[in-house]
Amino acid sequence: MAGGSIGRIEAQRHRGVVAERAPRRAPRTRRERLEARAGWTLVSPAIVMVAVFILFPLGFCVYISLTNWPLIGPYHFIGFANYTALPHNSVFLQSIVFTLEYTAIVTVPILVFGYLLAVFVRSNRPGASIFRTCVFLPYIVGLTTLSFLAEVELQPGYGTVNVVLAKLHLASISTIWVQNANLALVAICVLVVWLASGFTMMLLLAGMQGIPEQLYESADVDGATWWEKERMVTIPLLRRSIALSLIISVVGSILAFNQFYIITDGGPGTSTVSLVMEIYETFNTAMHVGAASAMAVALIIVVGLITFVQFRILRADDV
Repeated sequence: MAGGSIGRIEAQRHRGVVAERAPRRAPRTRRERLEARAGWTLVSPAIVMVAVFILFPLGFCVYISLTNWPLIGPYHFIGFANYTALPHNSVFLQSIVFTLEYTAIVTVPILVFGYLLAVFVRSNRPGASIFRTCVFLPYIVGLTTLSFLAEVELQPGYGTVNVVLAKLHLASISTIWVQNANLALVAICVLVVWLASGFTMMLLLAGMQGIPEQLYESADVDGATWWEKERMVTIPLLRRSIALSLIISVVGSILAFNQFYIITDGGPGTSTVSLVMEIYETFNTAMHVGAASAMAVALIIVVGLITFVQFRILRADDV
């Protein structure tokens, strides 16, 4: 008993010594309290905006996905029935396959053409500024406007695309692009690559301008060729910019909607229905709001995982 009491006394004494050694935080001054209050005041509008326009709609979407919400009329809580029905929805599965196929087709050309364009305008050749503006202009115009223009230019008989290709003996002037799934996919991919390459060019060009010129001068002294300088100097130092551009391209392709809705309307049949377009059709046409919300939640999870991979890649480059 005596030994136990002595042990407790020693333990209390040891805790007291540790507490005395631990630095005590000084009470905040009036100026620090005012600065903290001012900080919260400045960020509070942003917090309210995020809560009202992002967090609340997201939570409400998850709730709707657990019901058979018909948009008009009574609804009932059905649990995860909408989620378990997704693997049995053939159009939804087809839209996933098509979206992944489209993403795989456009991602690499966007990066390659964007990189080559960035290398060209980086050299400061005469007219490089005008060329850079012209290449970036389609991105400024916007995908929606360009999709409407493409719909007109792809028309058989008088569309500019058929007229030019007929002059080059590459296609007939009466070619109906939107009535053939493969031709429609090719036309949309060319449009998107043309649009997105300018943005990728600007993104990579910003990274290239941050590379010290002394590294290239040292490579020239060592007799390195152009490709060796790009492979040993530029590309390694552009890993973050390249990773960011790839993630933006992949996420943008997964969320593709405007070009398919405007140019092909998902046709012929359902062969060019993207994932977001299937969500829109399920909500707007079939009025199955609960099922559409379940699809949207699944899409949010996929995009969130891709974004998480992006942060992991960027953090790995910082180590």
